[in-house]
Amino acid sequence: MILLPDAYIYMRHIRAKARLSLRLLWWLPSLLLAIFTVGIGCSRDFAPKDNTILNSYLFLFGLFVVPKLVFAIFSLVGHGVKIVFHTRRNYGAFAGGTLAVCCLYVLFYGIFIGFGKLDVRHEDYYSETLPALFDGYRIVHFSDAHVGTYGRSYAKMLSRAVDSMNAQHPDLIVFTGDLQNMRPDEIRPHVSVLGRLKASDGVFSVLGNHDYADYISASADVKAANERETVLLQGCMGWTLLRNENRVIRRGADSIVISGMENDGDGRLYSRRGNICKTLAGVSDSAFVVMLEHDPTSWRNRILPYSNAALTLCGHTHAMQFELFGWSPVAFKYSEWGGMYHEGSRAVNVSTGLGGFIPFRFGVPGEIVVITLHRGTKPIISK
Repeated sequence: MILLPDAYIYMRHIRAKARLSLRLLWWLPSLLLAIFTVGIGCSRDFAPKDNTILNSYLFLFGLFVVPKLVFAIFSLVGHGVKIVFHTRRNYGAFAGGTLAVCCLYVLFYGIFIGFGKLDVRHEDYYSETLPALFDGYRIVHFSDAHVGTYGRSYAKMLSRAVDSMNAQHPDLIVFTGDLQNMRPDEIRPHVSVLGRLKASDGVFSVLGNHDYADYISASADVKAANERETVLLQGCMGWTLLRNENRVIRRGADSIVISGMENDGDGRLYSRRGNICKTLAGVSDSAFVVMLEHDPTSWRNRILPYSNAALTLCGHTHAMQFELFGWSPVAFKYSEWGGMYHEGSRAVNVSTGLGGFIPFRFGVPGEIVVITLHRGTKPIISK
């Protein structure tokens, strides 16, 4: 991806037109980036411990590689069309140049503007099985904070998000996983900020795939210690972490159940730790259950067929942190990737996340979701 577009552009547009010094200069950025790529690839962990290294690499990749790759592909196709149809101009080169400029716009907007945006999305969930005293109950749902990304440049963003959640005056705040990027030491600087989250019935959370020690190369003892510390730090913030377990919330004689299942991934890229039977142990079939689970694929695979959970709250997808005209490439992988989805009277809300492993968002700002529970059926609004 780095060298082939350079070779194509060099052969067709530079070799015969530029001086030797400029021809050599053309190759310099890509050669340096190729060396950088080898260095990144030699990291034993999922990514370098210093996030700045990875972010710098990805920025340079987006700056020097992606626009040239887009231009080369369209120019090559246009050249083929020119030969077949005997046209005088390579319109593919023009289209590729235009899209290359668009790629640069997406890069700079996504890093310097898009990642700093925060959206508050409001959803209403109606159910005839909701206990009467919970009519109007407000849940603030956020996910995928990835606080390891919030260095000095983004520290105020996390504090602003906490203030925004508290300003909703929620009855309950829930977090559906990926608090860290790779290590628990990323959480420590943000314990006091996240500990400010307040709701009448507290803050409940589950672990995401990044919250386990799967993203570092270390001994089993070190990984186990890291996982214990991640769990401990959530307790220090006053959060109730649910690991295949549940809690009952009461309003007078009425109650609902908040259950939290361990990350239940695809079994290939992400390990399956969820146990639906253990998660709902002691819960009656008539109970109104709100299920917390990181990965939304578990909704159709486990939660719908093997539980009575009315409302499921997930994250994980981030909507790939890129959305254009309401569509994201992540839709190729996930049926439910952002927003509220219904299956009969049951529903899942998939948060597109608050932060991200990479400080970039285009068309899909960081979000917090305010879900209001209603007893009854959704009213039909006539036009």
